[in-house]
Amino acid sequence: MSGILTGFAVIGLAVVVGYVIARIDLLGEHARPVLSRLTFYVLSPFLLFVVLARADVTTLFSALLPVSMITAAVIIGGYALISRFVLRRRTAETVIGALSAGQVNSNNIGIPISLYMLGDAAYSAPVILFQLLVLMPIALGILDAATSGSRSPRRILTQTAKNPMLIGSALGVLVAVLGIHLPPIVLDPLTFFSAACVPVLLMSYGMSLYGQRVLTEPGRRVDVVIASVLKLLVIPQSRGASRCVRSGFRAGADRRDTGRPPTAQNVSTSRSATGWERSCRATWCSSPPSGAFRCCSGSPLLLG
Repeated sequence: MSGILTGFAVIGLAVVVGYVIARIDLLGEHARPVLSRLTFYVLSPFLLFVVLARADVTTLFSALLPVSMITAAVIIGGYALISRFVLRRRTAETVIGALSAGQVNSNNIGIPISLYMLGDAAYSAPVILFQLLVLMPIALGILDAATSGSRSPRRILTQTAKNPMLIGSALGVLVAVLGIHLPPIVLDPLTFFSAACVPVLLMSYGMSLYGQRVLTEPGRRVDVVIASVLKLLVIPQSRGASRCVRSGFRAGADRRDTGRPPTAQNVSTSRSATGWERSCRATWCSSPPSGAFRCCSGSPLLLG
């Protein structure tokens, strides 16, 4: 229990510091976009490479990987159908909303939680692997096509391949699969930069909370409710059912579930980096705090 409280104390302090920075206007009005781009293009790739390169191959491709894939497909597909055909939202807004509902913060919050609660940051690796190597390339390709107006598959593939987080993840998986041992002279500088990612990103998230109120954008409250229900209620139950089916309902099935953390901060940084700044802001801002509370309250249960 002390490890759980320590993990959330670390995360909470970083968020509070970010909130205070924004409240006293210490870094100016452009601080948050700058920090978002810093984490998206520089720090996150280092973090993902280090975590995935150090992970055991059996952990990377454990049963959590297909569970994550099935759950994400159901949640994202369900939200996309509702948003597109019932709510009549535009493509880019549907994509961001679907990611807000179905993508979890497996690296920036999942890694600290895995480290303090389970003793190994690599337990979040299967979710990171799926989201960065499969889910995000598809979503960013659709988002880029919607915002730029380009329908060229070549352009979509090129833009996706340039995603720095995708590059960092792919290289990390390659190192792990091939069993390459990186000497300290190579790994230590990468670890140095990766250590800055989580604090900076959590402070950026804390800064985003200042001056933001949920359910205030006219005409988007339904989107918020749908995304939040899928995030907080449907995802945990779907992942639990999938694990039970895969384990044959055996006692002691793997309960190291990393699917409860809140909406991925990368959804917001991707939105900012691609220029789709206003889309689903309320959905993204409302889901993480509630999700974090649920994650915290349910944490002891995850340990069996």
